[in-house]
Formats: sequence, C-alpha cells, structure tokens
Amino acid sequence: MSYEAPFAGLKVVDLSQGIAGPYCAMLLAQHGANVIKVETPGEGDWARALGARYGSHTAFSIIGNLGKRSIAVDLKTEAGKQVLWRLLEGADVFLEGFRPGVIGRLGFDYVQVSARVPRILYLSISGFGQTGPLAERPAMDPVLQAYTGLMSENRGEDGIPHRVPVIVVDMSTALYAYQALASALYARRDEARGRHIDVSLMQSAAALQSIRLMACHLEGGTMKPGGVPGGVFQTADGWMSIVAINDRDWKSLCAAMDMPALATDPRFADPRSRLANDVALYAIVRPALAARPCAEWTLRLTEARIMHERLNSYAEFIDQPHVRETGLMQWLEQAGVPQPVPVPALPGTPPPAAGTLRAEAPLPGQHTQAILAEHGFSPHDIATLIADGTVSTTG
Repeated sequence: MSYEAPFAGLKVVDLSQGIAGPYCAMLLAQHGANVIKVETPGEGDWARALGARYGSHTAFSIIGNLGKRSIAVDLKTEAGKQVLWRLLEGADVFLEGFRPGVIGRLGFDYVQVSARVPRILYLSISGFGQTGPLAERPAMDPVLQAYTGLMSENRGEDGIPHRVPVIVVDMSTALYAYQALASALYARRDEARGRHIDVSLMQSAAALQSIRLMACHLEGGTMKPGGVPGGVFQTADGWMSIVAINDRDWKSLCAAMDMPALATDPRFADPRSRLANDVALYAIVRPALAARPCAEWTLRLTEARIMHERLNSYAEFIDQPHVRETGLMQWLEQAGVPQPVPVPALPGTPPPAAGTLRAEAPLPGQHTQAILAEHGFSPHDIATLIADGTVSTTG
C-alpha cells in the first residue's frame, strides 16, 4: 500500500456492465486494486456494443475497464455459479448493476454473499434504486436526465430541452459510488462486518443538480441568472464563453469593447441594474462581440483579466498547448483499436505507464484461464469448464 497504489491488495469482483459500475471499479483498479471483471461468454459487457466498435472494444468499454482483468462465466449454469463463489473467496468488494431482484434470482444478493463473506462491501448500482414504484424499470443516462429535470433545465435558444451528450448521470454515479466505497473501506477497519451500499442513477443525478434544484424551488420554478453579462457569445469567427458579472469585470469588459462610457450608464451601474436591464445590455454587447474574431478577443480579455474561453471541439482541446504541456492526455494502445487513444489523466492519480495493466482494457475472457488457476482450478478443471461452455476465453 502506498500513495501510488492505496488499494493494493484489495480484491474486487465486478459484475457490473455499462459505464456507471464499470467506471467505479476502474477507479479502484487505477488505485491499485485487483479488479476481476466477470462477463458473459461471447459479447461480454454490453458496453462493448455501444457506439463504434473496434474488435471487442468501444470507447465505453475502454474507459470503463482500464486496469482490470476479465473472466467470462455463464452464471446461469450451476458450474458457473460455483466459479463465482470461488472468486468471491477473500474478496473485499462486490459490484453488481442488475435491475433489483435479478441478482437475487442468480443466488448472489447481499444476504447470500455476506453470509459467506461477512466483511464484503457489496455495491448495487441501479437506475431508480432498490425500492419504490419505479425500482424495476430499466433506465439509462438519458432516462434519468429526463426524470430528474436536467433536460428541462438544459434548454437552448431554440427553447427545446436538450440531453447533455456527455453521459453525465452515469459518470457522476460512478464517482459517487467510488466515494461511498472509499469511505466504507476506511470505516471497515473498525467494523466486524461489511455493508450493502445502494447507489442509483436517480440519486446521483439529483445530487449533481442540488444547487440548481434548490434554487429553482426557492425561486418559484426558474433559477435567476447569477449576474450579467455572462454566457456564450458569437464572435466574427466562432463562439466564446465570457463571464463579467461583477463591477470590476463589467468595467474591464466595457474598456475591452472600446465602450468605456457604457460602464457609467445608469442602466448598468451595478449588478442589480444590469440584471433588471439585461435585454438592453445584451442588445449592445452581442453585436460588439460579434464584430471581432476570437483571437482578438482572447488578447483583449486576457489583458483585462476577464474569465473567457473560445469554444473548442474535442480535437481542438486535445491539441491545445496547455493540454500538451501538462500531460493531460495519455495516448494508450488498445487491442483491436487501429491507433492510440487519448485517455485523460485521472485527477490526483499518477498516469498509467504504457504497456502496464493499468493502461490496458481487457478483452472479454482475456484472463479467464489465469484467474481460474489463481483460484485453485487445475488444468483439467479449466479445460472441462471451457469445453462445456461454462467459461470462455478470448479467441
């Protein structure tokens, strides 16, 4: 155990699929845990079929599984269940992401698992939680964006609610789940038994929006702007995000726009006045900003120390000098992918070295034989399990 690998020696059995559970387990792996990903024979985790496919990988399966080892097991067979029980011996963490009730029918709910592994930290990730009228409904990120109000709050100038394309509910669920597990692992040092941790996409989406949700409730349904001017503005050759809502920044913006007299206009003299006269203010500011290109505004606003940034595409972001010089992106080779892929360095974590386990996402069943051997299965046992289809290996 060290700062570089604080979870070294931790054994994790990961049955989750998609991105919320897998990304949580991936974080454990990146911090040194031995994470065994249990997949179904054949296609494996359904995240391997989301979006463009590169052999057995997609962007989802790569990001969600870096640093893990994969074993493919048919849990619908009795022999497959016995394999999973063997894997659970000595495990510290168990993750599952089935709809409520499914894992119990397989024979591996918290009561059953904790009876054999009393100190297990058992994490369940679901759409709507383990109880309640919607508990058994299948749900993915877009459904929870709709259900929790996120889409309604994310309206464009066209007035239409939009889904946030970055799977923000799944990713935040993974982070909240990792936080809950890390806290439980710390507490377990003084506890005789483990516990069941219930994390849902609904909980995470609500927690992520807690400030805006509360403000809308207190303000009668619509959150008032924090100040003006602020937002996304068109320039002569693109778009720029600018925030100049306090008096100092407002005066600096007026000077940068070559309109110093605007700062003394009584309609815009203070934050309250600017908010009350926002339509008139934007009618002046938007055309002024649209008259010059982004590069010129970057020079002017940087000199004025006003928060701003040009809107970049992903390709433009990756190519930024600051991004390159800070080593934010790790370029990693992955099986079946024709070129190295950019993987952002995890905050506060040493980047994975190319060619190491942390830097690679497994193929389905890639480590089946090695994992079985580690858990006491003889070569004959392994051959039999492969022959009868209980387990499979990467072909």
